[in-house]
This record gives sequence, structure tokens and C-alpha cells, in this order.
Amino acid sequence: MRDVAASTVRRLSLYLQFLDQCEKAGTATVSSGALAERGGASPAQVRKDLSFFGSFGRRGVGYNVPRLAGRLREILGLVRRYRVVLVGAGRVGAALAAYPGFRARGFDVVAVYDADPARIGALVDGLAVRSADRVEADLAAEPADIAVIATPAEAAQGVADRLVRAGVRAFLNFAPVALAVPRGVTVSDVNMALELEALSYALHHAQP
Repeated sequence: MRDVAASTVRRLSLYLQFLDQCEKAGTATVSSGALAERGGASPAQVRKDLSFFGSFGRRGVGYNVPRLAGRLREILGLVRRYRVVLVGAGRVGAALAAYPGFRARGFDVVAVYDADPARIGALVDGLAVRSADRVEADLAAEPADIAVIATPAEAAQGVADRLVRAGVRAFLNFAPVALAVPRGVTVSDVNMALELEALSYALHHAQP
């Protein structure tokens, strides 16, 4: 398959969220225009995004909602469940561990870790916080597919290095620092300060 841009993958996720809503509402078909509005794209962009993966829809009819939703789940790898570990049980980490949307989309948080002795043993969404010293041994016994890093910036790279050595190949990084990882390891950064600065720029330069 050709390389697909990260922006395209993000739009596919937005399309799928909309299709899920359509399925719940009993909507049978949807137009490229409706998908475009949800994905922040044009109808032509929707057709281009989907063309990477085959032929979808019928001209003048639109897309069959259950069929396209099912195909997008396959494309996004959502036909299986993923084991997720979370490192950092502070406010952000605890909120992430309790977020019901992860489980609903097939991502099961199976363990939470922290280096602070005061947090170890505390319950976070029903999971007892484990000592970060246990990460390697735990992952050797029960591997994880994805790790969420919600540590302070100064600790994030060391945590990532340990998790990579333990076999983790995908990271969701909430620490405000860029992680250096080997080829074959994927990192998705969520930097809330940068997102707010982008909004600040938009407001500052908005036309009156």
C-alpha cells in the first residue's frame, strides 16, 4: 500500500466517528459532502482519501453507511483490541485512564504506573497504580501494544527508552517534549500548550 499521510488517517477517524453516529440514527447512506463537513475537507478530498484504499460509494447515491464504517474500521485496525499501559498517574494520567472513549474504541488500559511512592497503590479507574520499576518485568509477562506517557517532560525520554526496550512500538505522548525513538516505533504527540497557542494565533489574527 502507498504511504498515507497522517492528516489523511486523522480524517478517516473523523469520517468514522460521523458514520458511527449515522449508524446509531439509522441513516442508510451518506454523501461525500456530509463526510467532508465532518472531516474539515472538501468532497473531492473525501474521495481522494478513500481512493487510497479502494472504490467506495456510487455517484449520485452516496456511501452505504454500515459498509463504509466497517471498511474504515478495518483500515484503521479497529477490528481487534489493543493492550495499553499508561505511565504517569498525575492529573492528566488519571483522567486519561478513566476516559471511557478508549475502551469503546478497542483500547484497553491494562496497567498504570508512576514513580511517585505516594501514588503507588492508589486506584485509578479501578486499577491500582504500580511502581514504574515494574514496567519491564510486567511487559515481559504481558506485552502491551501501546504506551501512553503522561509524565513530566524531564522523565519522558527515559520512560520511552525503557518501554521501547520492553517491546512497545507505539506511543501516545502527553509530555511536553519531543521523544527520540528508533525507526519502526511510532509516536503521536498531544501537546496541549501548542494547541492553545495555535488558537491564540487564530484569535490574534482574526478579521474583525
